[in-house]
Amino acid sequence: MATPGLRDIPLLPGSPRRLSPRMVVRGGQGPKHGQQYLKVPGPRAQGLQGSSPRASGQPPGGGSSPNSSVINNYLDASEQVSSEARLSRMHFHDNQRKVDYVLAYHYRKRGAHPGHGSPGHSLAIVSNGETGKDPHAGAPSDIELGPLDGLEDQRKEQREEFEHNLMEAGLELEKDLESKSQGSVFVRIHAPWQVLAREAEFLKIKVPTKKMYEIKSEGSIAKTFNKILQKLSSPLKPRVPEHSNSRMKNLSYPFSREKMYLYNIQDKDTFFDNATRSRIVHEILKRTTCSRANNSMGINSLIANNVYEAAYPLHDGEYDGAGDDMNDRKLLYQEWARYGVFYKFQPIDLIRKYFGEKIGLYFAWLGLYTSFLIPSSIIGVIVFLYGCATIEEDIPSKEMCDQQNAFTMCPLCDKSCDYWNLSSACGTARASHLFDNPATVFFSIFMALWATMFLENWKRLQMRLGYFWDLTGIEEEEEHSRPEYETKVREKMLKESDKSVVQKLGTHSTESEDEDDEDKLTWKDRFPGYLMNFASILFMIALTFSIVFGVIVYRITTAAALSLNKATRSNVRVTVTATAVIINLVVILILDEIYGAVAKWLTKIEVPKTEQTFEERLILKAFLLKFVNAYSPIFYVAFFKGRFVGRPGSYVYVFDGYRMEECAPGGCLMELCIQLSIIMLGKQLIQNNIFEIGVPKLKKLFRKLKDETEGETDSTHSKHPEQWDLDYSLAYTGLTPEYMEMIIQFGFVTLFVASFPLAPVFALLNNVIEVRLDAKKFVTELRRPDAVRTKDIGIWFDILSGIGKFSVIINAFVIAVTSDFIPRLVYQYAYSHNGTLHGFVNHTLSFFNISQLKEGTQPENSQFDLEVQFCRFKDYREPPWAPNPYEFSKQYWSVLSARLAFVIIFQNLVMFLSVLVDWMIPDIPTDISDQIKREKSLFVDFFLKEEHEKLRLMEEPARRSPGTGRRSRRSPAASPAPSGRSQPGSSMSSGSHQTNV
Repeated sequence: MATPGLRDIPLLPGSPRRLSPRMVVRGGQGPKHGQQYLKVPGPRAQGLQGSSPRASGQPPGGGSSPNSSVINNYLDASEQVSSEARLSRMHFHDNQRKVDYVLAYHYRKRGAHPGHGSPGHSLAIVSNGETGKDPHAGAPSDIELGPLDGLEDQRKEQREEFEHNLMEAGLELEKDLESKSQGSVFVRIHAPWQVLAREAEFLKIKVPTKKMYEIKSEGSIAKTFNKILQKLSSPLKPRVPEHSNSRMKNLSYPFSREKMYLYNIQDKDTFFDNATRSRIVHEILKRTTCSRANNSMGINSLIANNVYEAAYPLHDGEYDGAGDDMNDRKLLYQEWARYGVFYKFQPIDLIRKYFGEKIGLYFAWLGLYTSFLIPSSIIGVIVFLYGCATIEEDIPSKEMCDQQNAFTMCPLCDKSCDYWNLSSACGTARASHLFDNPATVFFSIFMALWATMFLENWKRLQMRLGYFWDLTGIEEEEEHSRPEYETKVREKMLKESDKSVVQKLGTHSTESEDEDDEDKLTWKDRFPGYLMNFASILFMIALTFSIVFGVIVYRITTAAALSLNKATRSNVRVTVTATAVIINLVVILILDEIYGAVAKWLTKIEVPKTEQTFEERLILKAFLLKFVNAYSPIFYVAFFKGRFVGRPGSYVYVFDGYRMEECAPGGCLMELCIQLSIIMLGKQLIQNNIFEIGVPKLKKLFRKLKDETEGETDSTHSKHPEQWDLDYSLAYTGLTPEYMEMIIQFGFVTLFVASFPLAPVFALLNNVIEVRLDAKKFVTELRRPDAVRTKDIGIWFDILSGIGKFSVIINAFVIAVTSDFIPRLVYQYAYSHNGTLHGFVNHTLSFFNISQLKEGTQPENSQFDLEVQFCRFKDYREPPWAPNPYEFSKQYWSVLSARLAFVIIFQNLVMFLSVLVDWMIPDIPTDISDQIKREKSLFVDFFLKEEHEKLRLMEEPARRSPGTGRRSRRSPAASPAPSGRSQPGSSMSSGSHQTNV
C-alpha cells in the first residue's frame, strides 16, 4: 500500500518555534511563502520509520479521530510566533487536548559527541590537526557508525515501537522534533474520553454520582459542639473550596460505561481530574509492551534501560505565577506550602486531590502526629518545671553538695588522678534532679499510653478519610513485575531452555498465564541474595557497634590524656562528653546516607517481584540499619556505661593502663539526657532540614547546568519555557525518606523519654517546620508524583506499633537501671531510720582501703593528707573489715530484686492499660460505620430510581408512535453524545445523553 502524502494543516497560534531551526519536510512540497503549516504524516502501512511511527490528521478545531497519533511539529524558523499566544501550557499545541503525561528522553545523532554539537554547525578535525568548523560534517555520509550510534539506533527503534503500541492502546501523542545534534525530547500524551472511560472501568475507579446527601451528626450535643468548634477554628482553616461544603457528600460508584446515566457528566474533559487522568495513563504505560527491549513490560523497563530518561505527569502550572488565574498548585502553595501559614490546618482533601491518596495519607498522619505532640509537650514541660521547683528540696543532692560530709572519693584514673571530694560534683547532682525525679516515672507511663492513643486515633482518622475519599472496599490492584525481576527470569530461562524456546521468547514477548506462573524465581534462585543480605546486615551492625566502641576508646584515652595536664584536669568530663557526642552525631549522619544506599542495593540483590514488595523490604532493611545506627550510642550510655567498671584494686581495663569509664557522680541519666538531646536536635536540624532543602536545589541546579552545557536551551526557550520543561528540571525522591525521619524521631520521643522529658517539645517545634518544609518541597521542588490509591500507610504502621511496645520495655529499664529511682525507694522504705532520704548518699557509697591499691596505680603528688586510709566509691559492696570484703552486699541484692520487680510490674501495668485503651477506642468511628451502612441503602434507592427513569424514557416514545416503537427504543443507546469529542456509536454515548436530560 502506498504511503499517503502529507496533509497541510494551518498552524495554530502559539506553536513552538524552538522545535526546529529549519523546515523539515517528509514527502510533498513545503509551504508557500508566508504560510506556516504543521506537517502531519499519514499512517504507514508497515514499519516504523522516522520519529513518527504512526500519525493521522488532526482537524484544526482540535477534534480527535480514532486514528489520532504522533504529531510532529515542524515549523519554519523564519516566521516568528509568540509563545504567549498559547492559552495553556498544559495542552497540546492545538490548545484543545490536555497533556496527561510526559515522556522525556535524551537523543544523540550519529557522530555527535557530547559537547560537540550545536543547532547551527558541527565540529570536525581538519587536516592540520586543529579543530575547525565544517558545515558538511553533520551529513550522515561523512560519519562512521560507532558502538554508541548503534546503541542509540536500538533505543530509537524501541521508542518507536513503544509509542506505536501506546497509540494502539488509544492514546494520542505529540512529539518534539529532533532538530539538534543532541538534546532532550518530550513526548506529550493525551488520553481521550473513550480511553479514560475504558480504563476507569477496568481499574474500578470510584467516581461521584448525581446523588448527594447530607452527613448526619451524632446528636444535638455533638452538633452544637461541632458548630462552636467550627467558629473557634475558622481562622485556622485554609481558604480552599474543599472545606466549604464538608457536610455534603456524593454517592460514589465504580465507573461503568453501561451505567453512564448514574453520573453527572457535564464536561468530559473535566469529569476526571488531572491526578486520575495521569494515573490512568500511567497504568497504560506500565502494561504496554515493547518486544525490542530487553524487558518486555512497561515504561519502568524502558527507563531502567535508559530508553527514556523520565516519565511524569505535569504540575497544574506555576505556583508563583503572576495573574489572577488560580490552579490547585498555586492554591496549595499559598494556603499550605509557605512558612507564613504554619498556624493553619492542612487542606488534606486538596492535597489528596492533587497528589493522590498515598501522599494525602502521609500528610494526614504527619498532621495528627504533630497535633498529638502538643499535650505530650505540655506534660513534658510540667515534669521539667517540677524538677526545677523541687531541686532545693532534693535531700540527696543537698548531701552531695554539703562540704561538711567530706566524702573522699577514690581516684578516677591511675597515677595522674588524685582523690577528690564528692561535693565538687554538686552541679552535676543538682542538674540530674531535673530529669531524675519521681515525675519522670509517671511521664513514662503517660507516654506509653500516649503512643497507644496516637495509633488508635490514627486508625480512626484513616477510616474516616477512607470513607470521605471513597477508599472503603477498594481492591488491591494487580502489580506488574519489576524490570530487574523480568531480566532474572529471562536469564534463568535462557540457561535452562533449549534453542527453540529461546527463539520463541525472542519472537513472542508475552506468554500465557500458566507459563508466567511457571517462569518465576524460586528460593534457590534467591538464596545467594538472601545470604548476601544476611551477611551484609550483620556486617553493618557489627560496624556500627565497632564505631561505638571506637568512640568509647576515644573517651577513655582522651580522659586519661587530659588528666595528665593540671590546666585541663578540671574540665575533663565536660570536654570528653561534648566531643564524643559530636563525633557520634557526625558518624550517625554519614552512616545514615551509606546505610540508605546499602539497603537499596541489598534489596535489589533479592530481586523482589513487585514494587510494593521491593518497597516493604527496603523499608525494613533501612529502618533496621538506621535504628541501630541512631540508638546504639544511646543504648550504651543508658545500659552499659559504668556497669562493667569493677572496683578499686580490681578495675576492668580496655587496654593496658586504660580503665573502663564510669558514670558521673550524679549517675548516667544526665549524660544520657545530653547524648539524646544533641543527637536528636542535630539529626533534625542538619539531616532533616538542611539536607532536605539543599539536596533538591543542588539536583535542580546540576540538571540545569547539564542542559546548558549540552546546548539544549536557546533564548526563546529560556524566556517562555513549557511546563514539561520546567517539570523535567525537578526530581522526585518518594515518601520513604519522609516517613523514615519521622519514625526515627518517634523513637526518640518514646523510647528514652524517661531521661529527656523535653523530647516532645523539640519534636513539636521541628514538625511545625517539617510540615511546611515537606509541603514546599512537594509543591515547588519535586516533580508531581503519580497518584497512588491506598487504604493505609502500610508497613509504617506496624513499625510504629512495634516502637510503641518496645518503648514500654526500654523506659522500664531506664527507670529501673539508669536512674536512682529504685535505690531511693529501697532505702526510704527498707533502710532509712525516719522514712526519709537522709543518709542516702552515704548508703550508696562503699569503702576501700587505699593500702590495697595495686602497685603503680596510686596517685602521684596527692594533695590530700597522708592520714587518709579509706576512699569511697559508688557501689553496694562489703567494707574492708567485713568477713567477705568487697563482695556484693545484701543491699545490692535487695536493690537488684526491686529493679527487676519494677520492670515486670511497670511493663505489665502499661501493657494492660494500653490494651484497655485499645479496647475502649473502636478502630472504626461509630458515625462512619453508620454512614457506610446508610450510604449502601441510599445507593440502592438511587440505583432503582435511575433504572426506572431510564425505562420510562425508553418506553415513552413507544407509546406515542407505535409504528416506530422499535426504532425509538434503540435511539437512546445509539444517539450520539452531545460532546463533539465523543465517537459516534460508542458505548459512552447513551450514558452521556441520559445524563444531560
